[in-house]
Amino acid sequence: MHVFVTGATGLIGSTVVAELLGNGHSVLALARSDASALAAEAAGAEPLRGALADLGVLRAGVTQADGVVHLAFGNDFSSPEALAKNVAEESAALAALGEELVGSDRPFVTVSGTPQAPGRASTEADPVPTDGPVGGRGRAVTAVLDLAARGVRSTAVRLPRTVHHQGMGGFAGLLTDIARRTGLSGYPGDGTQRWPAVHALDAAVLLRLALEQADAGSVWHAVADEGDRVRDIAAVIGRRLGVPVESVPSQRYGPLGPIFATDQPSSSTHTRQALGWEPKHPGLLEDLENIQP
Repeated sequence: MHVFVTGATGLIGSTVVAELLGNGHSVLALARSDASALAAEAAGAEPLRGALADLGVLRAGVTQADGVVHLAFGNDFSSPEALAKNVAEESAALAALGEELVGSDRPFVTVSGTPQAPGRASTEADPVPTDGPVGGRGRAVTAVLDLAARGVRSTAVRLPRTVHHQGMGGFAGLLTDIARRTGLSGYPGDGTQRWPAVHALDAAVLLRLALEQADAGSVWHAVADEGDRVRDIAAVIGRRLGVPVESVPSQRYGPLGPIFATDQPSSSTHTRQALGWEPKHPGLLEDLENIQP
């Protein structure tokens, strides 16, 4: 399969490209810069120059592909406005990609976050939020799944709060970055809230399986660690960086504060049973030992 991948040179995307190429697929990679284009070429993919906001480029990519994997998302979380811009940009991109796929029966794999289910681990049957800071993303992904009724083999892989590799990535990576800048490894509240996690190499396998096998309109959870306590995450970060570990106000984390403070474990039981996916790489707390002082 010739697969068009957005976000192909990011932490998750680079592992997905390698997974696809290693399993007999070829890759057309959206590349927003010369550096990204070179990285895509070095990985064995064909670069297509353009950004997520270039809807004409996205449509051109779809016309050349047998399937699409969408991973790109803006990385500016500095303000509610910046987060809203990221969501709006992705929503427009998903709509453009989806419309180009209508009636083709080609696979369209997109990602979102695992939902919260108060008092228990969320499952694939739980809906994603359609309000709050990232509610727009939930609405956009729901629209992608609805394309199943219009001849698109659309599917959503829900990624946990941290997709990690070599101690980097996700919410834990943001905590690490803040700890480096401030000299304090902080966590919101009492730190007993749990965040699910998965190694990027395991997530890449699930994304490939979804591309190859998933039914139209299906939802999957790329969850290896059902829920690590945030204060345990912060403790490893603090020890690796040699900085104090303390509770801090959730406002410290800007628009992500309410999400950071929420207990949100998640299950992947159905995903493992239905697709035969089994995570094999280190869990989050072990992987964070790769953080360098």
